Amino acid sequence: MGSFVLSNGDPYFGGMQLNEHIIRSWPKAELHSHLDGAMRLETMLEEADRQGKMDLLPATTLEGLQKELGKVDESSDLWDYLAWFKYTIGLMQSEEVLSRIAFEMAADFAEENVRWLEIRYGPILHTAEGLSMDAVMEAVLDGLRRAETAYGIRSGVIVCALRDRFVDASVAQAELAERYRGRGVVGFDLAGGEAGNPAKQHLNAFYHARNSLLNLTVHAGESWGPESIRQALFFCGAHRIGHGVTLIDDPDLLQFVVDRQIPLEVCPTSNVQTQVVSSYEAHPLKHLADAGVPVTINTDSRLFSHTTTSGELWLAHSRCGLSAEQTRAAAINGFRHAFLPHAERSAMMAEATREILGSASDEVTS
Repeated sequence: MGSFVLSNGDPYFGGMQLNEHIIRSWPKAELHSHLDGAMRLETMLEEADRQGKMDLLPATTLEGLQKELGKVDESSDLWDYLAWFKYTIGLMQSEEVLSRIAFEMAADFAEENVRWLEIRYGPILHTAEGLSMDAVMEAVLDGLRRAETAYGIRSGVIVCALRDRFVDASVAQAELAERYRGRGVVGFDLAGGEAGNPAKQHLNAFYHARNSLLNLTVHAGESWGPESIRQALFFCGAHRIGHGVTLIDDPDLLQFVVDRQIPLEVCPTSNVQTQVVSSYEAHPLKHLADAGVPVTINTDSRLFSHTTTSGELWLAHSRCGLSAEQTRAAAINGFRHAFLPHAERSAMMAEATREILGSASDEVTS
């Protein structure tokens, strides 16, 4: 079976049959995963008990939690989905817990061969019991450093401003991101429900972040139309778009994104859970990839979406319609569009490309 070369110069082997085992073996980069959506169920129970907050949880046993959190799949919209995060954020109010969760999150990604992890969160959400945002950041970075030492996984933090908070809170978090640029923070984001909370309201925060030379990504086109993506790009200056599902509804904007190769951070399971799309099969991911949009595949929330990076890539292929070649390209795109210095990004992408294409070659000869 032969190979061909894509327009970006990458060779791909045609006609390969993928399976979950092969995808799990690939080196991967995860660009869109929330810290407060990645807590282990066992950790939730242990920390709720240790902190005397068992009444915070919807169940008090592992089996009960699994059953209750499975109801996330019944969310009616994005706001309904986001409401589930109250169960984790309430437990994440101390340096010890924040460091633990960051460490465990990175360890879990490392176990499926994720080599570059961008972990995002809003530090302001973890100050309810007296921590400063700097103390929150130090705790998270401590956990990630320990994970790198233990497992070799590299990581960076994306600070999330919140759409439903006052602008001064967003500016404060942009200033925090600036203080830690080069010390673990790699980017700045805007998250939360889009409807009624336009990105342009947070222009001052993004003006500060841009002038601080931070990488920028914005949740947009998830629960609101293409106008949200336009604001992310043209008001906030986003380098990447979180989700971007509704891009398909604006052909002119779609062409703009293709022409400038602006990547999307697509999270298939989350998009189904939030009713952004009616099913995996109805997801526009295939149409976006066919049009030439550089798509990356991500988890959004390991806990609430009950998923992994490998699992999302498999769903993108097996149910959303990406071909084997497009799935490989999406995995490589995770490295191509990582918030890393150019030389480091290029080296990681080259190594990942060799391994991913090598696995395809092995399939041909086996």
